[in-house]
Amino acid sequence: MVVRKVGKYEIGRTIGEGTFAKVKFAQNTETGESVAMKVLDRNTIIKHKMVDQIKREISVMKLVRHPHVVRLFEVLASRTKIYIILEYVTGGELFDKIAQQGRLSEADSRRYFQQLIDGVDYCHSKGVYHRDLKPENLLLDSQGNLKISDFGLSALPEQGVSLLRTTCGTPNYVAPEVLGHKGYDGAVADVWSCGVILYVLMAGYLPFDELDLTTLYSKIERAEFSCPTWFPVGAKSLIYRILDPNPVTRITIQQIRDDEWFKKNYVSVRLFEYEDVNLDDVNAFFDDPPEEERETEPRRNEEMGPLILNAFDLIILSQGLNLATLFDRGQFYVSQF
Repeated sequence: MVVRKVGKYEIGRTIGEGTFAKVKFAQNTETGESVAMKVLDRNTIIKHKMVDQIKREISVMKLVRHPHVVRLFEVLASRTKIYIILEYVTGGELFDKIAQQGRLSEADSRRYFQQLIDGVDYCHSKGVYHRDLKPENLLLDSQGNLKISDFGLSALPEQGVSLLRTTCGTPNYVAPEVLGHKGYDGAVADVWSCGVILYVLMAGYLPFDELDLTTLYSKIERAEFSCPTWFPVGAKSLIYRILDPNPVTRITIQQIRDDEWFKKNYVSVRLFEYEDVNLDDVNAFFDDPPEEERETEPRRNEEMGPLILNAFDLIILSQGLNLATLFDRGQFYVSQF
């Protein structure tokens, strides 16, 4: 049996596959640590004009380093492939937990929501807006802690530009202002999605759920929903403040943190200081690829070093590469109106 290796990583079974990449289970032969390895073909990336998008994704991952965001360890490159070495998260998706159990307890819902807000708040502090927050993109580690993944629709606004204009996300979780054409604040839109997630955690179903998109959008724009009778008063009040269809009056993350229901049993995360990240080296991975590939001798940008970054579902290039689609979730992206 031939053992395939990329650098110090021994490659195992395929654990995910999309249109433009495969995700392999791999093991660090020096430490024995299990990792997920996303393999991208350079020629395919160039052919489909995805170089700029992948550069952006890597840049985002290098900026976002937080305990509640899936870790990126390093990026390797052979002659024709790019290998993204990611944390192997074993607890599955939060979506699956809800699907199996139905609604979660108040305590569990609050804990996951607290961890979600911590991770999202940190992303926003780095100028990164996720724009597709939903339970399918929230993974759980072996300790049951939440990890934000899939920054494929994330945005880093251009310098001097405060509003985003691309309409994207998953319809049931998208903020009303994203459906318009006047621009929106990515941080405020993410807060709305967090509110929908909290509702789903506590109810076991969506607040906005219509087969007809026109009807769905109409209900989202009016924030037409109701909370089940079993919702605690504090949680209900918080959800109504988050799911405010007016982005100007919608509650902010800081106001969420100050909320009494949110603060109960809250445990702050410990953040570590990291050196400044230089994004210039990202370009080095996208030189014109030679025809031959030497898989056992990948090239590495040494300045990159091990990183504590984003996501098991890192560098989502399109819906075809989103791992959620591999499990027939019926996922829907609205790319542009």
